[in-house]
Amino acid sequence: MKALVYEEYTTDNDFAKILKIKDIDEPKPKPKEVVFKVKAAALNYDDIWGMRGKPIEIPMPHISGTDAAGEVVVVGEDVKNIKIGDRIVSHGNLSCRTCKACTSGREYDCRDRKIWGFETGPLWGGFCEYTHLPEVNVVKIPENVSYDEAAAASMTLLTSWHMLVGRAKIRPGQTVLVMGGGSGMGTFGIQISKLYNCDVIVTASSDKLDKCKELGADYAVDHRKEDWHKEVRRISKEIAKKKGKDVGIDVIYEHIGGTHWNKELTLLKYGGTIVTTGATTGYDVQTDLRHVFFKGTNILGSTQGTRAELEQGLYWMSQDKIKAIIDSEYTFEQAAEAHTKMLKGKGLFGKILMKPD
Repeated sequence: MKALVYEEYTTDNDFAKILKIKDIDEPKPKPKEVVFKVKAAALNYDDIWGMRGKPIEIPMPHISGTDAAGEVVVVGEDVKNIKIGDRIVSHGNLSCRTCKACTSGREYDCRDRKIWGFETGPLWGGFCEYTHLPEVNVVKIPENVSYDEAAAASMTLLTSWHMLVGRAKIRPGQTVLVMGGGSGMGTFGIQISKLYNCDVIVTASSDKLDKCKELGADYAVDHRKEDWHKEVRRISKEIAKKKGKDVGIDVIYEHIGGTHWNKELTLLKYGGTIVTTGATTGYDVQTDLRHVFFKGTNILGSTQGTRAELEQGLYWMSQDKIKAIIDSEYTFEQAAEAHTKMLKGKGLFGKILMKPD
């Protein structure tokens, strides 16, 4: 079968130099695994981290791809609830399922957990014609959700749902600030916040502001401007006056990091919450602790989520309350171009898909 493989890291983001189309053996399932034909797979930033070998080294030779949707073609002898022909999407959080964290519903905190397609291998990920996963790590796709939509939602919808619903415990009527609204994460952050009937302020580059508002954001601010946080503060005052709220942000949905961090902290209400994952623009930030202890700020880390949370998100997609925003599609042969587009982010709105054909 055809697979997108690399056997060395890149030091200069020259993805074309390392990404190769290879012919490898089709997988055979272990007793509790399923094999599925990949119909669509989505790019994530950890695909770039893998090719860089930073922040962690990964197994080589490597096949990336954490988000894959497809049709089941073979099932292991101990598989109970998935059958040949089922439409499935990956839940990329591989955990032991027996430790205290896993058995208390926190498989994302499992000490043995691995992110499929990033930390797994050699040659085990979603960027190939056929791949395999444990039965417990696949979810059936609702009938009115396409393979493309499911692949685009797999990690980002899961992570977004866990951040806002599982960790931040958002409530109707709150004011939520969604950072990086034009990204895959951002588009789901907007929609989940609106599903909970929150007032949503979003930040994005200037060319994406109108699209964010079309998706449901109530206000949109250009975060490339030096004083973007002052505009958010002004809007929060407007919301407070209109709705009789305290001034400030209840929940900040943060996944970009970098130089925005301290400015974000200044915007929170007393007792407000910032929930963070990813840090695509830099994770080595400085924190002014006065904005933490004096206001009783809640700082929550978050990563991926539970299989049940992915099922919840897909349910709301099936009800047309949340939709996957797909920016573009590429073939495996165009993989270097696709990853470069994700890295640069210019004009990117939503998720990038790749397909074997």
